[in-house]
Amino acid sequence: MAGNLTRDEALARTRLLTVESYAVELDLTTGPDRFGSTTLVRFRCAEPGAEVFCDLVDAEVREVVLNGSAIDPALYDPATGRIPLPGLAGENELRVVADCAYSHTGQGLHSFTDPVDGQVYLHSQFATADAQRVFACFDQPDLKATFRFTVTAPAGWEVVSNMAESACEPLGDARRWHFPPTPPLPTYIGAVVAGPYHGVADEYLGPDGQRIPMRLFCRASLAEHLDAEAVFDVTRRGLDFYQQAFQLPYPFAKYDQLFVPEINFGAMENPGCVTFKEEYLFRSKVTDAAYERRANTILHEMAHMWFGDLVTMRWWDDLWLNESFATYAATLAQVAATRWTGAWATFADSYKAHACRQDQMPTTHPIAADIVDIRSMEVNFDAITYQKGASVLKQLVAAIGVDDFLAGLRRYFQRHAWGSTTLADLLKALEEESGRSLTGWSSQWLETEGPNTLRPAFVLDADDRFTSFAVLQSAPADHPTLRSHRIAIGLYERGPAGLERRRRVELDIAGERTEVGELVGATRPDLLLLNDDDLTYAKVRLDPHSLRTVLSGIGEIADPLAQAVCWTIAWDMVRDAELPARDYVSLVLSGVRSVRSASIVRTLLEQARVAARQHTDPAGRTSCLRALAGGLLELAEGAEPGGEAQLAYVQAFATIAGSAEHLAVVAGLLSGSSELPGLAVDTDLRWALLRRLVVNGRAGHAEIDAELVKDPTAGGRRSAAACRAAIGTAAGKAEAWERIVSGELSTAILGATLDGFREPEHAELLRPYVDRYFTVLESVAGRWPSEVTQAFARAAYPSRAVSQDTIARTDDYLASAEPPGWLRRLVLEGRDELARALRTQARDGSAGTPLT
Repeated sequence: MAGNLTRDEALARTRLLTVESYAVELDLTTGPDRFGSTTLVRFRCAEPGAEVFCDLVDAEVREVVLNGSAIDPALYDPATGRIPLPGLAGENELRVVADCAYSHTGQGLHSFTDPVDGQVYLHSQFATADAQRVFACFDQPDLKATFRFTVTAPAGWEVVSNMAESACEPLGDARRWHFPPTPPLPTYIGAVVAGPYHGVADEYLGPDGQRIPMRLFCRASLAEHLDAEAVFDVTRRGLDFYQQAFQLPYPFAKYDQLFVPEINFGAMENPGCVTFKEEYLFRSKVTDAAYERRANTILHEMAHMWFGDLVTMRWWDDLWLNESFATYAATLAQVAATRWTGAWATFADSYKAHACRQDQMPTTHPIAADIVDIRSMEVNFDAITYQKGASVLKQLVAAIGVDDFLAGLRRYFQRHAWGSTTLADLLKALEEESGRSLTGWSSQWLETEGPNTLRPAFVLDADDRFTSFAVLQSAPADHPTLRSHRIAIGLYERGPAGLERRRRVELDIAGERTEVGELVGATRPDLLLLNDDDLTYAKVRLDPHSLRTVLSGIGEIADPLAQAVCWTIAWDMVRDAELPARDYVSLVLSGVRSVRSASIVRTLLEQARVAARQHTDPAGRTSCLRALAGGLLELAEGAEPGGEAQLAYVQAFATIAGSAEHLAVVAGLLSGSSELPGLAVDTDLRWALLRRLVVNGRAGHAEIDAELVKDPTAGGRRSAAACRAAIGTAAGKAEAWERIVSGELSTAILGATLDGFREPEHAELLRPYVDRYFTVLESVAGRWPSEVTQAFARAAYPSRAVSQDTIARTDDYLASAEPPGWLRRLVLEGRDELARALRTQARDGSAGTPLT
């Protein structure tokens, strides 16, 4: 596929080139399909006479001039997206004039037409290597340069880039926006956003008179949902925290944040022009989990202004230098500077579960990964790069202390500002400040795969006192590394206030067995918790007595972080077929009311749904789902009217209701014939309720069309697409499949359609699509845009057909089609989850009487 730069090719260009500047002129007035792009690049070459190539994808090249001499545009190879540049001089100037294509896949310059008012909105997405879809460039992270954008756009539009505009001149029905040069940046974080965006301006006032202009933008039809003061408040708090923690001022001239349609990532850290998905503008009532997640994302992208934007990784092997640090720093900032002071509990329960899931797949990889090309990188934006890396950093901080850690970061930023680095550069700065060698830590934690498992081992005397105590560590056979861990062990006893910690021991463990002499003579507690305070990254198991305590009284655990660790242990045991899924469902229903964090409540309810749908024995699944739906309805009826807990329980109920009795409740809530006191059945909840009726054959096209008339927005279109694909008939699935494989859907509508198509209730209807999935993959891997292929490979994998036959068909495809490594990885991950489901279902089936 065009644009798939290899690491070796990037290294060869790095050896030859020093890129000084880009001047990019874009004309956005040339029609709905293509825009004008003129690029002037100045760069040096270390070996005059050498030949390199520059990158430009999906373009009609009109002119190429190198050092005053024309190069035949016919030499441009659209199959590879490369323009050959022979006979370089020491100092070079390259001019490329082209017509480039707007995308509808979230890559390059994405174009979206608002269904409400027909207005067009554009936003750029250049990561991982899609700047080349907008202008000619050397599209790799270490060839940093300054960027000067000039943009011609319709007169009624706003244009936003990394820098504030220096001039805006009228040109009849258009205006030309001039932006001054940026500081040296990698190509992937340049940015242009354009359209009739609604804007709100403010200013950050920092210490010593520092003034940073701030603006927020969104589509005009979403302006009423832009809660500007809440977003600005988190932004100010983040700027306060990071500047103090890093002892380095915010390195750019302004801080604009834009909520843009159909962005592929949750957000993107373009300096001075941060983009976010529009779902962070809440058009319906949401729980505090949504606000906490938005705040975390704001702080994550802000951390990138230092991690990644000021100092950039040399190649994508070290993506974790960006993402792991931003993930860790965002939670650190959230706890220290915002009202979400319990964010480490969210981190323990939610983020680490994602990391552990990814790390146990056959496609697991080191945090510092081996990335051979761009396509391999695109599938590496995963829970290892983000959440596992952040968890390992939390473990490092527990070992060396937060003061030395932050001091090392300050040294790193100051030493490498505006440059490119590798892991070795970071380790050197941390070693200089902490006085500790981190070579062993790096080899253990960053360069190996797979999680360790920690278990207690002890002997008791007749009085229930420990006569010996040790922590056992194990590793999977295919990833046998045993690591050094800094952990705490908590001893919890039942009392008037619940299960409270009466003793804590912190220590370092290493190897297969570490003796803990401090606990010899102590009385066995009601709950013995390894990795108390969640200091390290590891799977943890409880002794039988403590497991019984958790299963009977997890809601009694007084400390939110300790409770979160226990929830994580229980979920991991389900996925490892050590705890029947029905027992986990019961655990959630009995304990979720005690959880104070809306984010953890959301995670638990989703995990309970997955446990009931995916991990239960098929023979008992209907009764388990009925019990879960009934329990959620009881929780909703008993919750505070109008409160967020009530909303969370109803939202979860609306994803699994299936009995006639429960569907009658769904229908009544949607029609208004029945109600829960205080519950607002607003736009998003209406779509959720309607979808449940559609899945179960209680509604169809007419009802979907009627709801879309009430909500003709982009969000409404996505919800309608999901509902149409969720129609439970053979004809409905065939229509949805044709839309999915047509290649005509935008990435957002494709994702919604795939989501509806895969409804678990329709497993039998989906069986014919097992073979069709693999047939499509064989034909589109080199033809569809990479984002579309990845979305299809992940979401269309036949995971609802849980059988050995599906595994065998997967193995046949992998052996016969020999897909490229990045695609093979996605299919292997689907296979692994399916094989896991077979194991967990068997474990649940051996547990006895189904949950009722």
